[in-house]
Amino acid sequence: MAFLNPSCSFTRFRVRDAIPEEFWPTVPEKLKQFAFHDIDDLPEERAFGWVSFDDMLDTTWSQSQPYKGRFIVFSLRLDTRRIPAAVLKKHYTLALKEEQKRMLELNKKYVARERKRELKEQVILKLRQRFLPIPAEFNVIWSLERNELWFGSTHGKMVDLFMDYFQQSFDLHLEQITPVGLAERSLDEQGMLAVERLEETQFVAYGGDAS
Repeated sequence: MAFLNPSCSFTRFRVRDAIPEEFWPTVPEKLKQFAFHDIDDLPEERAFGWVSFDDMLDTTWSQSQPYKGRFIVFSLRLDTRRIPAAVLKKHYTLALKEEQKRMLELNKKYVARERKRELKEQVILKLRQRFLPIPAEFNVIWSLERNELWFGSTHGKMVDLFMDYFQQSFDLHLEQITPVGLAERSLDEQGMLAVERLEETQFVAYGGDAS
């Protein structure tokens, strides 16, 4: 869990919308409504949803509530079922050979492109039932006083997934807080002009040995 590790990477957000006081008591029910649902016994490629910060197997918050003082804490769980490329290639080749054999018995020379696509989809569905999904957990800390969130990932696709699912769950819009955005909030006009004049530092020498 990112925020309980000695070090971690995270992305900061602020909620763009004004939040009325009556919204806050509804958060636990919204988390349960959009909680994670297991796909161990389903041929789905991936699944995601909210889980308890303290235990990613707890999707009802039976062990602890999401409110921790002036913070709301929970996690985004993402389960992904990955089929190794070599395994998929092997089983697709076997299925294709069987189909080619059947076509010869029907005095046909080729397997149509659409049929090949169907075969591959069938193989994928069959293999998904034999591979368990790999779980991943990404912590979320929501400050009620600052109306900011810290999300335990900096990966672009995970950040996009989090922002979309947060909006879907709470009907609130997030804005990522960047270093420039932080500067705009804390500096005056003169300070921002100094920031705009800053240039990137190149730590690697060009055209030769850096040593």
